[in-house]
Order: sequence, then C-alpha cells, then structure tokens
Amino acid sequence: MKNGELTQAFTQAFGQEPALVAYAPGRVNLIGDHTDYNLGWVLPVALDRGTLVAASRGDDSQFQVVACDLDNEKVCFSLDDLAEDQMPLDVISPWSKYVRGTVKMLSAYLAETGQSPLRGAKLMITGNLPKGAGLSSSASLEMALIKAFAGLYDLKIDGIKAAQLGQQAENDYVGCNCGIMDQLISAMGEADSAMLLDCSDLTIDQVPLPEGLRLMIINSNVKRALVTSEYNLRREQCRQVAQHFGVSSLRQVSYEQLCQAEASLEPTLFRRARHVVSENARVLEMAKALNVGDSACIGRLMAASHGSLRDDFAVSTPEVDCLVALVSEVLGTDGGARMTGGGFGGCVVALLPENKIAGVRETIAAEYQARTGLTAEIYLCHSGAGAFA
Repeated sequence: MKNGELTQAFTQAFGQEPALVAYAPGRVNLIGDHTDYNLGWVLPVALDRGTLVAASRGDDSQFQVVACDLDNEKVCFSLDDLAEDQMPLDVISPWSKYVRGTVKMLSAYLAETGQSPLRGAKLMITGNLPKGAGLSSSASLEMALIKAFAGLYDLKIDGIKAAQLGQQAENDYVGCNCGIMDQLISAMGEADSAMLLDCSDLTIDQVPLPEGLRLMIINSNVKRALVTSEYNLRREQCRQVAQHFGVSSLRQVSYEQLCQAEASLEPTLFRRARHVVSENARVLEMAKALNVGDSACIGRLMAASHGSLRDDFAVSTPEVDCLVALVSEVLGTDGGARMTGGGFGGCVVALLPENKIAGVRETIAAEYQARTGLTAEIYLCHSGAGAFA
C-alpha cells in the first residue's frame, strides 16, 4: 500500500485525512550478528522496504490503531493504562504490543525530560516487510511510530534517542533482549550505504556499497519468534563469559584472551564467545572490503560469519544452511551469502554481481523446495534512507 492508498484508507476508517504519514525502513545486516548486545560492531543496511504509519491527533487519551495488513484489525487502549506498571498484553492482537510498548516508553521519556505529555492518536499501519523474516519489521514499526508522534506533537527526539526508546520497548515491554542495531539503522540509515556502528559508544561511519554488487535477500520461510526462541539464552551465555573475565561485555575480550581461557570455560560458553569475538573482527574487515569493492574478500568473510553462526552460536537452521550453500555454489568468488538477523529461521543476505542473479534464482527454484519442502522468496533490494515524516 502506497501513501495515497493509506491516506484514503485512513480517511474511510476515521472520517478525516491523516495529519501526516511517517515511514521507517526495515534492515538487513550484512555482517555482525549477536555482536550488538555485546557492545561490538555491526554493519547493517536500511532497506527500501518498511512501515508506513498514517496519524492524526486524538480527541482524548485514547489510541485507536488499525493494522491494514491484518484485515484492518483494530485495537484501542488508553493513556490511563500507562499508569500501570505493565500494560496488559493483547493476546488476540499480539502485534499491538509493539505499539503499546513504544507509547509507554515514549510517554515516560517525555515526563522525565519535562516535555508536554503525549496525547492520544488515530493510527493506521501498513508495510511491505515480510513478518517473521528477520528484516526488523518490529523496529521499523517502532521508529515509524516515534517519527509520527514527533510530528504530531512537535517532540524533540533525535535518531539516537528514538532508537533507544524502541530498544527499551522491546527489552522492557515485549520481552526480547535485543541490542540497538535494528532501531538505529531504521532511524538513521543512509541510501547507498551500510552503517558501520560501534555499539559501545554509538559512533557511526557510513560505508558506501560497491556499485558492482547487488543486494539480494532470500526468505527461507522458516518463521522466527525471538522471544520464544533461544535468543535470550544466547545473550545470557555471553554475559556469563564476560563475567568470567570480569568485564561488562565481550567487546572487552580479545581473541587471544579467549583462547587462553578455553580450558576454564564450559565448551558451549567458549563457542558462543568465540563467535562474538571473531565476528567483531570480521565486521571491521568487511567495512574495508566494501570500501574497495573486493568481492572475493566479501565472500570469504560472509562464509566465515555464517559458519560461525551455524557452528559456534548455533542459531542457523538446515533450511537456511541449504540456501547459503546453493547461493555460494553459484557465486564462487564473486560475492557471498550468509544468514542474517537473530537466527532460528528468517533470511539469507547475499551480495552478488548482476550477471549472477539469474543463476541464483534458477538454482533456488530447482533445488530449495526439493530439499526442504519450503518455497523461498527472493527480493532484490536497494539501500534506503532512514525514518522520515
């Protein structure tokens, strides 16, 4: 659904045109998974796909929210609910927990900073990110909502603060202990670039994407559910290793230190930490490879990252492994492929030259369903801009 169609649907639903339409993109992470909450480096790209939120001020403290892509499902809740320690989760419309959590954290921040309190709103949501595919549809929704509220009520919220509020909504309300990467790239991404983000101090360098390589995303259609998966367990395992070294995060542990301590660590914990520490080094090397357009190095780093996520961090699946193997066989040294996101299903990301696209499509069409029983969806994407209204 495009802006005009969303405006028309909003007018039909609420009897008035929206005051504004806010947008925030989804993301794909080229390399650096499970390093963000360990305060390491990541290299995500904002996509030219995302979430639109049409919005107008409400007449009272009520939030009326319509999800166009879910048969116009509607939820309503009041600002008065925010006085409670925990707003009740909507088991009938679970998508609304991201809206409620964002409103809760934003309202608390406005109170803390002495800004005018949040009022109610009429909201209509649509988007073109596949749900449960690991392309950060939740972060996209959170950033679009905050951008909409900022526009409606003239709020002073920069991109970093918006990302922190979205992360807080996921951590403290939704119950997913994610890092800040997804929200920050959605808020502050730049077209034609990847974002080299240092998650320890939130410094950002924009890294131009090579002109000769296209961005392909392949949805395995293995649905992810990070809150109910082992995602939070992986974070706890990383915390235990950091505690073993007497530091606050694995960012402060070198590869040499980790290897020297291997005998004193439980084997699973050692492997989890080895992924994080080695992945940080790969992110920095990948940024250099992108800058010079070294497709062979890019492919080598993506392959090593996938192997580490599969073997040391144990977050891949047989279906995702199958896709990575199929794509890599076609590419050779002309680019690379790896799983992307938190894992346990979702998508594969590939960087590849134009002349390899048809071969990848044909190979996946011929082999993936036969081997897994699933049908993959392929998206050719561009690097897009961050949130705006």
